[in-house]
Amino acid sequence: MKRQPARRIFAGEYNDSTVEIKGSGEKTPSYVVTPLGSKVNRLFAIGVLTDVENVSEDGEFVRAHISDPTGVFTLYSGRQYQQIATDQLLNIEVPAFVAVIGKARTYEPEEGALYVSIRPERVREVNAEARDRWIIETCMQTKHRIEAVIEAMKMNQSNEYDLRKLGYSKDLSEGIVVALKNYGDVDISKYLALVRESLQYTVPSKETIPDIEKEEKIELKEQKKIKKEEKKEKEVEKTEDSEEIENIVLETIKEVEGEDGAAWDLIVEKCKKNNLDENTIEEALTSLMDKGFIFEPVLGTIKTT
Repeated sequence: MKRQPARRIFAGEYNDSTVEIKGSGEKTPSYVVTPLGSKVNRLFAIGVLTDVENVSEDGEFVRAHISDPTGVFTLYSGRQYQQIATDQLLNIEVPAFVAVIGKARTYEPEEGALYVSIRPERVREVNAEARDRWIIETCMQTKHRIEAVIEAMKMNQSNEYDLRKLGYSKDLSEGIVVALKNYGDVDISKYLALVRESLQYTVPSKETIPDIEKEEKIELKEQKKIKKEEKKEKEVEKTEDSEEIENIVLETIKEVEGEDGAAWDLIVEKCKKNNLDENTIEEALTSLMDKGFIFEPVLGTIKTT
């Protein structure tokens, strides 16, 4: 089964989610559908790790919380299936900025009551600059979904075909149709406010900040920029399959590693020069680690086997 992309999404939107598309078999993924139509199977989030707590008597199962500008992600991790991630959580001194990649998980204690959390696959400590960069990128992606929802709400009946004609991806178009059917009219102003408040946590350049002053008029220039970036990402996906990407990442590690290995951030920086985005690099590193080509002798350092 193809690995699902790790979505950048704010806690405020993710925690509002009450809709799940359940896979019909082992090879069919399940998704949490957010109010803005994001189909989330895996997440990539950066925030402040505020606490890590044992929730089982034997200490094999932990709960942690990661705070972003809009809310708090809840993580559940156990040593039986997520030993590396669990150990990483327990070894980080809180509070600290951390990046987490993980699977979307749901809990439904009764019909109509759905709670979401994350089962972490990888956790690592990062700096404030990485957190700010994630906020900016997540603002852009949130704004892109807001644009798509606005377009769908203009239609007599929202449908995937018409959204695809406007240039939105298949996944997002499907997700928005499901979201509007289940959530009804989405409170756009709420999510615009989340974007605006999140930007206050950063000090980016003027070129980086999305223009959200006029909530009902999404700038055409910004929209074209997003679509251009999406088109570029699709071209990269078509020309380079996962095996080729892993080879690029592995060769990069070999080039920069010393006796003690290579810093995770240095590997990511070098790989970006090969037109790979951070999500793709993170996934390739995880896959290479699973296959035994690389390992992590020290947290944040990668070494080939």
